[in-house]
Amino acid sequence: MALDPAFVADCPYGPGGLLLDDILEIDVEAGRVVASMPAHKDLPLTREQRAHPIRHPQHVSGGLMVHMTGMMGFVHAYHVLGLRHSEGWIGYGGRIYEARFLALGEMGRPLTLSCTATRVRRGEARAFCRYDFEFTQGDTVVYRSDQAAMWLMTGTEAGTHDE
Repeated sequence: MALDPAFVADCPYGPGGLLLDDILEIDVEAGRVVASMPAHKDLPLTREQRAHPIRHPQHVSGGLMVHMTGMMGFVHAYHVLGLRHSEGWIGYGGRIYEARFLALGEMGRPLTLSCTATRVRRGEARAFCRYDFEFTQGDTVVYRSDQAAMWLMTGTEAGTHDE
């Protein structure tokens, strides 16, 4: 399914920071979302690489992959939890328990980004989520991590939203 314009408009980052081109799967029951990300030499950070074909081939930056965990957390929050930035919800990464960069994300083939919530505690003004992320390119796992984020309703005090 293509990106919903309402989803893109609600994202706290513009298209140059969202960097997704398609939502491939939304499984609300499993708490899982999957999306596609293009891999090209004009990606943020990647375009700044001083690449060398042998010593430092151009690749999707590891820092950008960590950023994409936040974007996939937003996909999950929007499509699975129903949290809307336009209604005051914002998420922040809280902890990276484990992260493994297993291969270079090469230029050309898109990455498939998978985010599965392994734990969700939700209140009126907060939601804590722990996620497993797996980013692949074809059959190759490029990045895998276990991370946590906190989603907060802004303008809240003791669970009450200020209008």
